[in-house]
Amino acid sequence: MDVRSLAVGRVIDGFRLEAQLEPGGMADFWRVSRAPSAEENGGAQPATSANKIPLLMKIPLMRRGDDPLTIVGFEQEQMILSRLSGPHVPKFVAAGDFERPYIVMEEVPGRSLKALLGQTPLSAEEVAHIGAAIAEALHSIHHQHVTHLDVKPSNVILREDGTAVLIDFGLSRHDQLPDLIAEEFDEPVGTGGYVAPEQVRRVRGDPRSDIFSLGVTLYFLATGERPFGEPEREVEWRRRLWRDPFPPRRWNALVPPWLQEIVLHCLEIEPDARYSTAAQLLFDLQHPEQVVLTERAARRDRDRPLAVFSRWLGARHSVTRKARSIAGVLDRSPIVMAAIDLTAADDLADTLLVALRRLLETEPDARLACVNVLKTSRIALDPLEDVQGRNPHLQRLVELKHWARVLPLDPGRITYHVFESPDPAAAIVEYARNNKVDHIVMGARGSSPLRRYLGSVSAQVVAQAPCTVTVVRRSTASGGAE
Repeated sequence: MDVRSLAVGRVIDGFRLEAQLEPGGMADFWRVSRAPSAEENGGAQPATSANKIPLLMKIPLMRRGDDPLTIVGFEQEQMILSRLSGPHVPKFVAAGDFERPYIVMEEVPGRSLKALLGQTPLSAEEVAHIGAAIAEALHSIHHQHVTHLDVKPSNVILREDGTAVLIDFGLSRHDQLPDLIAEEFDEPVGTGGYVAPEQVRRVRGDPRSDIFSLGVTLYFLATGERPFGEPEREVEWRRRLWRDPFPPRRWNALVPPWLQEIVLHCLEIEPDARYSTAAQLLFDLQHPEQVVLTERAARRDRDRPLAVFSRWLGARHSVTRKARSIAGVLDRSPIVMAAIDLTAADDLADTLLVALRRLLETEPDARLACVNVLKTSRIALDPLEDVQGRNPHLQRLVELKHWARVLPLDPGRITYHVFESPDPAAAIVEYARNNKVDHIVMGARGSSPLRRYLGSVSAQVVAQAPCTVTVVRRSTASGGAE
């Protein structure tokens, strides 16, 4: 399709061109509407919801001499976008064929994250809020077998409610579809300042590559500086195989240690040293007070020359490894939630501890959130102290940490949370949903007429939880899912 012949009012397969928008590097964009006679022609038919949302047509630029990545990326995006769903991607509507290529999708209302770059550095709270929104979007597409591989501010749109939408899937990889980019190109592809080290090694499809790119974005938002500059050539990209960036606090002293810890954790050279999943990164961004600080948080300079030289030697002799599948990475790195009732004077908490230890032994990269709910009354004001003058919230937190002390996890993989709610089951379910929990482990009290009538907390959680629930009973040391 010759983009020079396009004009307002032209109808393409039932879509009327309404206004030309700012072009991208490899495509033209038009706001379109459904032409009245669309149902009568033989063109592509969009989904029913297309009549209720603003529409955007993306037309690849395919002029003579243009980069062949344009058309290959268009084919890749057409395949992948049509298989994605949810609030974190534009709704796919229709696509043309090879002779007349285009993609019609939702025109996402909101603003590009790129528009905020002129306001950097942003506050730590705003960086964490934006980062959490993008991490949640990555969590969504990763669970749909897609690695984006081009996460950067211009490919993120923030809706008015703060939800992040990922766009431009031309360089992406779908675990269950052919990888046209890898088949057609021998060299690494991506945006120089954001590509992960393994992408430089031509490894595509590791979801932790997106975590690295998000780390670059967080670094930029927090400091106003790009950690790796703007390299354009592959030989410049390769430096990140051995050269670490300056710590964010070098550029902005207001960056708190917890944010530097998170950013540098994302930017580790080896994928195994980064956050295992976007959900784990999301968890830390939503709970900065629980981030365990390592030496990363205190860094003031880059690594010493000897460490850099050692990595340089390793990069020269490294062998390209095949990336684990997205499902393989996610399966090894669940977020487990242990909902513990510490009020009863029986051994159920100990039984739960045994079951949880067995589970964690099979999940070496799991994150554990230990949760306890202080049940409050719905009407009366609850006292701030118990009869001994202790703060119940702090007391439960101490008890939680004491209970979990024998679990086989390093401190960076376990957090503790005490909530106050008149409805413990609802609090547990809400926490699981907001923090992308993969597995809830909790105890069940013995049966009684009142529990059968009102419904137990565990039964309510099983019915409403968005994830797997294992319910442990006192009569056995092995948990069984209800």
